[in-house]
Amino acid sequence: MKQLKNLLLATVLCVASVTLSNAQSKVAHINTQELIQAMPEMKAAQTQLETLSKTYQTDMQASITEYQNTVKQYDAEAATKTEEENAKRMQELQEKQMRIQQFQSDAQKDLQKKEMDLLKPITEKAKTAILKVARAQGFDYVLDSAQGVTILADGKNLLDDVKKELGI
Repeated sequence: MKQLKNLLLATVLCVASVTLSNAQSKVAHINTQELIQAMPEMKAAQTQLETLSKTYQTDMQASITEYQNTVKQYDAEAATKTEEENAKRMQELQEKQMRIQQFQSDAQKDLQKKEMDLLKPITEKAKTAILKVARAQGFDYVLDSAQGVTILADGKNLLDDVKKELGI
């Protein structure tokens, strides 16, 4: 009877340990920032953003130069103009300054919107590839090591596999 209890206990322990080992999740990690930076689409997006930014900077500098030249001209002519004309010129300068500030604000917003529009399909493509590779290799969870998450040393790094999936 005692042997039967020991045998039964040993069987229960074996079944429990097998169940627990099967219940453990497989975890991998990947640095999504490194992956996205390696994608050719990201390089093209960065080039587009740099070109647009330079265009805005050139336009902004031209507006500032025009404003400064107008200020110099109005200052030089101020003594020969009436108070009413000088007041109108001051109002004109203030309006130009406000247009420059509005242009700068609009340019920043446009750059941010363009960046979001360009990055969304790139990040979606990366996410799809990560999910495909993770599922193919049987991983339950993939942690993003780019976000400062502490990664277990024994978790698999999927970066090379996902790059291979994307052809980079």
